[in-house]
Amino acid sequence: MIASPANRPPPEILADEELLVIREASALMSKSLDQHYVIREILHLLSELLGLNRGRVILPDADARELCVAHAYGLSAQEMKQGRFRYGEGITGRVMQNGQTAIVQDVDNESAFLFRSVARERLPHETVSFIAMPLQQGGQILGVLGVHRLRDRPRPLARDLQILNIVATLIAQVLLLNRYIQERTISLETENRELKWALNKDPSSVGSFGIVGESMPIRQALKQVLQVAQTDATVLLLGESGTGKELFARALHLSSARRDYPFIKVNCGAIPENLFESELFGYEKGAFTGATSCRPGYFEQADNGSLFLDEIGDMPLAMQVKLLRVLQEKTIQRIGARRETPLNVRIVAATNQDLQQLVSRGTFRLDLFYRINIIPVRLPALRERPDDIRHLVRYYLNQINQSYQRNVNITPEALNHLATYAWPGNVRQLRNVLERLALLSENRLISTTEAVTVIAAETTSEAAVQRHNEKPVAVTMGELRPYHAVQGGDRDGIVQALALCKGNKSRAAQQLGMTLRQLNYRIQRLGIS
Repeated sequence: MIASPANRPPPEILADEELLVIREASALMSKSLDQHYVIREILHLLSELLGLNRGRVILPDADARELCVAHAYGLSAQEMKQGRFRYGEGITGRVMQNGQTAIVQDVDNESAFLFRSVARERLPHETVSFIAMPLQQGGQILGVLGVHRLRDRPRPLARDLQILNIVATLIAQVLLLNRYIQERTISLETENRELKWALNKDPSSVGSFGIVGESMPIRQALKQVLQVAQTDATVLLLGESGTGKELFARALHLSSARRDYPFIKVNCGAIPENLFESELFGYEKGAFTGATSCRPGYFEQADNGSLFLDEIGDMPLAMQVKLLRVLQEKTIQRIGARRETPLNVRIVAATNQDLQQLVSRGTFRLDLFYRINIIPVRLPALRERPDDIRHLVRYYLNQINQSYQRNVNITPEALNHLATYAWPGNVRQLRNVLERLALLSENRLISTTEAVTVIAAETTSEAAVQRHNEKPVAVTMGELRPYHAVQGGDRDGIVQALALCKGNKSRAAQQLGMTLRQLNYRIQRLGIS
């Protein structure tokens, strides 16, 4: 039913002082981008013109774990510092949690009013009311606006609520505008630093090949690579998993005279032992069942270029003999071929194992070790160059944003937290963690809380792996098992090792102190499925 003009309620008319508050608050917003100044002056207007005293704006702290007084008028610095609440705690915490305005008619008779910021003796002797109103924009609760009010005063409560609603909307807009400016500023500062960093780098350095870092250990490794790039000397890259051995191998190739020829990567740990020879040297048509055509091996594919033998410590002994001959003779012979093929290939090898220790165990040939250890280059672990973590975070976040069409950045506090972690998985682990943070972050800025959470998960995972690796096995890990005939008693130890390694025979062989060939032989002889 539509009300007649006679029954329609009179329109709400703002008093002069209320209009002055709105006009001055709007002028403040257009004059200054200083969030603290603008909000404090708006609270000042509420106090001086309307008698709504001790105004404060309560916002989540940096970690979003508690609420704190971020802006106030009429409160001392100590009182602001004392004003901290958990979500749901007190009147303020409840308003932040449920998004509904709370009106306390008498603070002395409300048990939920905590007097956290201002003690009762600091308030007037009259009956004091408190109004807490949510600061909302687009359905999102940004914080809480709170004011004290004398209950016995000529101004109606409804008028105070009306003007507070308007002021709360203006303050929410100030907060959102400031948040947007802060995000854009951080993004532009990051881009500016990256541009300066890129412009100041030597364009001829291997940093242009994706190797990110300015610390002394990484500089020394890069210098060694550049020094030998123009030679054909065999280079051995040493370092933990995830330190970027393939990047250094590519940088070596691209910095050499072979840059216009192929760069072929071979992961020696991923090739089954019975396929090694055919993969490296190729085969002729009819050389074995299934060889229906000729196929060049990795050596021929890399002719005039570079062949990167990653994880060379996992190469079987039988293949080590043949590799040594290729390095000495500079020729290969396909399986089934009657003549040798001359090659011009530069070898770059890499391993995360101690080859000298493998030599002492008898799993790596001493003569091959001397042949590939001409130019050893040790790549530093990430924990040895913590200053590079900030460069790497910006570099990989930029890559991730481009790959997933995201616009995610990171707060300085979260970046500092990432920089203090040891990163046992090195650069590979750091990139995986950043990808997870960028894809799962609820905001455009990765917070300290998110960084702390993901690092805690990584630490827990590493501890579980460490406990798993410390479980007893049949033979102490790292000790070479002496030769003896296969016995039925071997079965339980092999089954246990395979179970611990989830069926990974290479790892099981390492834990049992055997070569992969010895383990496969015993599995076959003992009928282990």
